[in-house]
Amino acid sequence: MKKTNKKLRSGFTTGTAAAAAAKGALTAILSPRVPKQVIISFLSGGEVCIPIHTCRMGHQSAVCTVIKDAGDDPDITHRAEIGTRVTLMNQVPGTDENRVLIKGGKGVGRVTKPGLEIPVGEPAINSGPRQMILNAVNDVLCRFNRRARVCVEVFVPRGEELAKKTLNARLGILGGLSILGTTGVERPMSHDAYIATIRSSINVAGAAGVDVLVLTTGRRSERFAQTFLNDYPEEAFIQIGDFFKLSLEEAVLQEFNSVVLAVFFGKAVKMAQGVPHTHAAKSRLLLGKLSKWVYAAVGDPDFALAIEQANTARHAFELIVNAYPEMIADVGNKMVHSAGQFAGDSVKVRGIIFDFQGKVAFDSGLKFKKG
Repeated sequence: MKKTNKKLRSGFTTGTAAAAAAKGALTAILSPRVPKQVIISFLSGGEVCIPIHTCRMGHQSAVCTVIKDAGDDPDITHRAEIGTRVTLMNQVPGTDENRVLIKGGKGVGRVTKPGLEIPVGEPAINSGPRQMILNAVNDVLCRFNRRARVCVEVFVPRGEELAKKTLNARLGILGGLSILGTTGVERPMSHDAYIATIRSSINVAGAAGVDVLVLTTGRRSERFAQTFLNDYPEEAFIQIGDFFKLSLEEAVLQEFNSVVLAVFFGKAVKMAQGVPHTHAAKSRLLLGKLSKWVYAAVGDPDFALAIEQANTARHAFELIVNAYPEMIADVGNKMVHSAGQFAGDSVKVRGIIFDFQGKVAFDSGLKFKKG
């Protein structure tokens, strides 16, 4: 059977969706009919045609929504309804420039902690989306040869519900979603949003006075880490996913000098082998290397073969922890060493490996001052 490499389809961000809703609403106010679709220019060049989902007219105002399309790498906001309430106001006498006020409505989060791009107290609408909304409004006003003051209130009907499935609360964004996007394009498999979240989380931790970061790879390992390190502040815990090297480099860039890695054994094995992005590693090759470590440490060829032939890293862990538990520490120490290679001499690294019930199987035990 011939294998075809299908090109993954890009989508558009929540910021692009908001700009489209704003353009649709303002067009509806200034023209005789409601548009069926609008064209939005990306900040990086190019454009996209977005259908208007709903539109409701008022006096010198309109409310339009669009459906966000994340392309072939859907996130939590894929198919979410994003809307704006646009109000056309009288121009201030003596001015001929457009004035655009951008507000956050229902379902758009508000920033409550320092360290983000948006100041505390403001709606979580980043600079890229703000610029796209401004461009969309000015494009419509220019087309109709108008000068005006325009208020654009962005809202997300299910924003508060969807935000519970994100890290917004940890970042101090409460009450709804963030309106995001640097260029307006959402590219499949780019990981841009996750990387931006890691960087923002580390920045928020620094602004909150945290001096020891706790890097976990997901919600479960984070939950176990929060239980074990229960005197660390909430902002200290950062979910890094597969971004082992990048997260450590970002910690260095933001001048942290103490990091805790709190992970399960499978991720620890990948990190111990110096894999910079842990999702990309081939499990069979990793188990082969682990098998060689086991043989070098304990000299048991039959057991080393069993590790090489283990179904998963979890299976290997169960074999090791019962027969040669000291090998867990060997992997943990190698993980700490690999982290030091990425972070450099300026950062102290403590390594923790959990078993699959949340019990600590290894702790390198470095003592740090806690933030």
